[in-house]
Amino acid sequence: MTPHAADQRSSFLFAVCQVGAERALKAEVARLWVDLHFAYSRPGFLTFKLSEGHQLPDDFNLRSVFARAHGFSLGKVKASELSARVAEFWRIAGQRPFETLHVWQRDTAACGYRGFDPHVTETAREAEAAIRQAAPAEARQAATWPSIAAAGQLVLDCALVEPDEWWIGYHRATAGPSQFAGGLCEIELPAEAVSRAYLKMAEALDWSGLPLRPKQHFVEIGCAPGGASQALLARGQNVLGIDPAAVDPRVLAHPKFHHLQKRGADVRRREFSNVDWLAADMNVAPDYTLDTVEAIVTHPSVHIRGLLLTLKLLDWNLAEQVPAYLDRVRRWGYGQVRARQLAHNRQEICVCAVRRKPSTR
Repeated sequence: MTPHAADQRSSFLFAVCQVGAERALKAEVARLWVDLHFAYSRPGFLTFKLSEGHQLPDDFNLRSVFARAHGFSLGKVKASELSARVAEFWRIAGQRPFETLHVWQRDTAACGYRGFDPHVTETAREAEAAIRQAAPAEARQAATWPSIAAAGQLVLDCALVEPDEWWIGYHRATAGPSQFAGGLCEIELPAEAVSRAYLKMAEALDWSGLPLRPKQHFVEIGCAPGGASQALLARGQNVLGIDPAAVDPRVLAHPKFHHLQKRGADVRRREFSNVDWLAADMNVAPDYTLDTVEAIVTHPSVHIRGLLLTLKLLDWNLAEQVPAYLDRVRRWGYGQVRARQLAHNRQEICVCAVRRKPSTR
């Protein structure tokens, strides 16, 4: 880590993660950043202290798989009354040149527990309204700051960690999840969706930025009952779904969907000869998923440009293997490989891999 400039910045960072992923996030930060030391933790929310004498740029990228959002911490507000928390919030925020405001509540449960999905809660919306209304004169434009940050904007952050405890911070937005409060790009589940896998795929497509074009061919291994395939069909893709289990009749009826009721490993390679993109989401160990996909994408007759792979961390200790999993995907010829635990992922991560140049057929 190198000093940025003479200006003073906070020596603490905050990070938001899925409930249950705290240990994985702490180990990841310790591996990537020797000058960041764990300081404070609540389920889904952690802070780290920077070694004395070190500074970071305000657009610092933690490069974390497990952090849904991160930024510099300015401290916490603790008061029983909302009005007192708001007043202290603005005292701590000071007069930095913020351009927008993000307010969110840390997750109250692990994703999927009793139907819980991370989202911006009504409690967070009420807190945001109170903060905006009480903005001091020097921050009078706060009332009209956008909720979604533009890339490059300086964002004032407020994480509701406990009912009477807020943590204040800031970050410089880049394109992607950091433009949204707590890294939560909220996606509505359509009434016709056959499973919550629709949310996972929609978020994966938004995060990955895969350059999909209408009428391209997308294969999904582990497609049943079809929720993720619906999200792909909604993006204009022709979808080949592969799964020995049954697919919902509403998905089967779509003219751009075709189902092969087989295991991915049993499908003949010629079925993949005209495929542009591949997704895999199987309830198996990561090495099994990677074995299945590797046998397909490294075949000489197959020229798949990009991948979206869901790797199940059946044991949290598997988080330590994530760098090795990504290196393995790179060895298949995919130069751009990234991973993230998406908001709608459960105990799993999403890996995006894209070839630097489209393959020619």
